[in-house]
Amino acid sequence: MAVKQISVFVENRSGGLADVTKALADAGVNIRALSISETSDFGILRLIVDDVFAAGNALKENGHIYSLTDVIAVAGEDKPGSIANIMAVLATANISLDYAYAFFAESKELAYMIIKVGDRELAKKVLKENKIPMVSAEEIANL
Repeated sequence: MAVKQISVFVENRSGGLADVTKALADAGVNIRALSISETSDFGILRLIVDDVFAAGNALKENGHIYSLTDVIAVAGEDKPGSIANIMAVLATANISLDYAYAFFAESKELAYMIIKVGDRELAKKVLKENKIPMVSAEEIANL
């Protein structure tokens, strides 16, 4: 189950993030999760959205540079230790984690995490074997 993540190059200037999010809002795109990492000159905004196609069109039309990456979305109980369990399962299988970020939905029962790993197919196999639910793009769009 791959989820498409949009990574957007954002200038590190006042209003840079506002420009990107406004372009998406104007296109009716709902941001479900985001993470931003920055340097002194620019940032990389990582987004999970409800409509990747519309988001890509909006970003392109507004002159934003972006790329798509396949990531894995997992769900865990919204309680202490859930993330630790997911990380332990991946570590035990010697799966390298490139980055991760979490997000929440209305339900207080589940928390969600986006993970980018070195070996996505192995990670999916190991997660399935350990009964850690993976979440599809459609499920995220409907949260």
